[in-house]
Amino acid sequence: MIGSLSGRFGLALIALTVAAPLAAQGQKIAYIDSRQVLAAMPGYAQAESTYNKEVQGYRQEVEGLQNALDSAAAEFDQQSVMLSPTARANKRKELEAQRDRMEKRAADLRDKAVSRERELLEPMHSKVNDALDAVRADGNYAMIFDVSANSGLIVSADKSLDLTAKVVERLKAKP
Repeated sequence: MIGSLSGRFGLALIALTVAAPLAAQGQKIAYIDSRQVLAAMPGYAQAESTYNKEVQGYRQEVEGLQNALDSAAAEFDQQSVMLSPTARANKRKELEAQRDRMEKRAADLRDKAVSRERELLEPMHSKVNDALDAVRADGNYAMIFDVSANSGLIVSADKSLDLTAKVVERLKAKP
C-alpha cells in the first residue's frame, strides 16, 4: 500500500510539475473521463460485451484444462506408491507434458484475447483520440488529462475544466 501511495504521489508530482508552468504561462489545461467517453460512444458497449464474452470462454477453457491437470495430479499422488519407479517417472513426464500443453494453450488464448481486443476496440480508441485532438486544438488547450487513468491521479478538479461532454459531442457528430 505504501509503495502504491508513493507511486501515486510521484505521478501527481510529475503532473503538477508539468501543469503548473503551463497554467502560469496562461496555457489552458482541462480533463476528461475516458470511461464516460467510451461508454457514450456508439458501438462500444457491444464491442466490449463481445470481447468480455470471448474472454470468459477463454477463461473457462483454461479452468477446464487446469481442473483436468489437478485431477490427474491428485490421481498420480494416490497411485504413486503403487507404481514402479519407471511407471512413476513416465507418469510424472505425462503430467509435465500436460502442464506444458495447458500453459501453452493459456498463452495462446492470452495472445488471442489481446489481438481480439485490438481488433474490436482499437478503432474506437483511435476515434476518441482524434476527437480529443480536435477538441484540444479548437479550444487551444495545452494539455488534457484523463481523470479515469492512473488510478485516480487527479483527485479533485474544477468541473468547468471537464471536456468530457465536448468530446462525446464531437464523437457523435462524426460518422
